Amino acid sequence: MAGNSKRRGAVRKDGTKKGAVVGSGGQRRRGLEGKGPTPRATERKGHPAARRAAAKDRVAGQRGPGRRASDGEGPETVLGRNPVVECLRAGVPAMSLRVAVGATSDERVAEAVHLAADMGLPILEVERKELDRIAGGALHQGVALQIPPYEYAHPDELLEAASDSGNPALIVALDGVTDPRNLGAVVRSVGAFGGHGVVVPQRRSAGMTAVAWRTSAGTAARLPVARATNLTRTLREYAQTGLMVAGLDADGDVSLDEFDLATDPLVVVAGSEGKGLSRLVRETCDVIVSIPMAGRVESLNASVAAGVVLAEVARRRRLSS
Repeated sequence: MAGNSKRRGAVRKDGTKKGAVVGSGGQRRRGLEGKGPTPRATERKGHPAARRAAAKDRVAGQRGPGRRASDGEGPETVLGRNPVVECLRAGVPAMSLRVAVGATSDERVAEAVHLAADMGLPILEVERKELDRIAGGALHQGVALQIPPYEYAHPDELLEAASDSGNPALIVALDGVTDPRNLGAVVRSVGAFGGHGVVVPQRRSAGMTAVAWRTSAGTAARLPVARATNLTRTLREYAQTGLMVAGLDADGDVSLDEFDLATDPLVVVAGSEGKGLSRLVRETCDVIVSIPMAGRVESLNASVAAGVVLAEVARRRRLSS
């Protein structure tokens, strides 16, 4: 009834009285103190950035000490029966081979498994839906090969390789070549004609992908490919060490037949497939060389032009030795 202070709920329990209450007396001060700056994402356990960093460290551990991997690039996945077999035949370094359950009945997939086993690669049998996820909608034909990032050399390492060989330096620099098949073909030609390496710019250029590896026919495993942050600056540094910088262009000032510096330390610079040499690179070259052609062909692509010049340089060096 009204005014009955003894009824249920009418009496306030001890410690629930509104108004002034007893303070904490500083007992919770420690809990209110800051815990310092927030750790970086790579240092937080379970954070995606931390997992990526850990995976990168594992890949670096598999590569061992030596040249560094390319900045900003991750492992590459090669899909399809023929591409995977071609990569394994060419000796492209790989991390693992994934094969869909039941796919080994195909002769090409079986060959890929045998090649991977001979190389000592981990072979993982997975469900097709797992390959579908890795392929992201691309055709995988039941097989996928994971390749680590290519380990680019420093441009100075090419000079060291030339010095160790005892022969005049012979280097090819590519200015804006974006087709990895051209890059792979140039690597193969440089190796065939006694060159010491290839330099590519860090931006707007083809990298050593699986396609470039395949086109090099295994030469990329023996020949260093360097990546220059600034190709123009690298060419100037090469020139300061005594190398002749010769650009290739159909409208060159000197014909290859008249080019008499082939026996000296040399950097051959080939331009992109469409635009040729960029303005700054062209201005950096000591000489612009053209390749005489008998047919009605306006120009050659970068890999063919570099191969022709390298063959001529190698011929003259043999004659002079």
